[in-house]
Amino acid sequence: MQKNNYYIKTNRIFNHVREYGWIATVLIAIGGLWEPKLGLAVLLVMAGLIITSFFNGRYWCGNICFHGSLFDKIILPISRNKEIPGFFKSKPFIIGFFIFFMANFTRKIIAVFQYWGTYDILDRIGALFSNTYLMVLIIGGALAIFLNPRTWCQFCPMGTMQKLSHSLGKKLGVTKKTEKKVTISDKDRCINCGKCAKVCPFQLEPYKEFSDDNHLDNIDCIKCSTCVANCPLKILSIEKEAA
Repeated sequence: MQKNNYYIKTNRIFNHVREYGWIATVLIAIGGLWEPKLGLAVLLVMAGLIITSFFNGRYWCGNICFHGSLFDKIILPISRNKEIPGFFKSKPFIIGFFIFFMANFTRKIIAVFQYWGTYDILDRIGALFSNTYLMVLIIGGALAIFLNPRTWCQFCPMGTMQKLSHSLGKKLGVTKKTEKKVTISDKDRCINCGKCAKVCPFQLEPYKEFSDDNHLDNIDCIKCSTCVANCPLKILSIEKEAA
């Protein structure tokens, strides 16, 4: 168990989407209560994360995700920033929650499509997605405040979908040409200070995991550049694998 003050709160925002994406989360989750069609935007989000992960792993989580923006931009300053319990990272819990979520979501989709052809079908579909966004806002937000900003992300169904999409891209050999990974320029220069682990939103330990070709191959790396920005020796970058 790590000490309570082991993990460091530091800037995780390196683009405008991450800076302001949280507004979309609030708009869809809260605004959807009055204008359900706002929830239809989630279809574009799902398509985007599945496509990007096929080529570049969980890039969406660390650079585009609207909930991630909320967790890192708005909630991080008030979060307890504790160690994420291993239970939430365990495969049985992740798989079990994914099955539960998808089964429940499919049941609701089937119920909604009974109204296909009616004047309010788009409102019904949108409400389904906006209510789901609201659920993540409430549960994910609570976990972010009382545990760690990225607790929800450990078992997020969309994160699991990204890993499945990435695995397919990797199996087909696509990621070999397209994926960027955290890369260390020279492992011999690393002083094992652990700063990369202390600032990692997912609490990975890059300095312990670099492969023989100097890449971080962990499927849960969200390529957010936080470790790159905080490395005291500036020997980290995000690069494609050498051809």
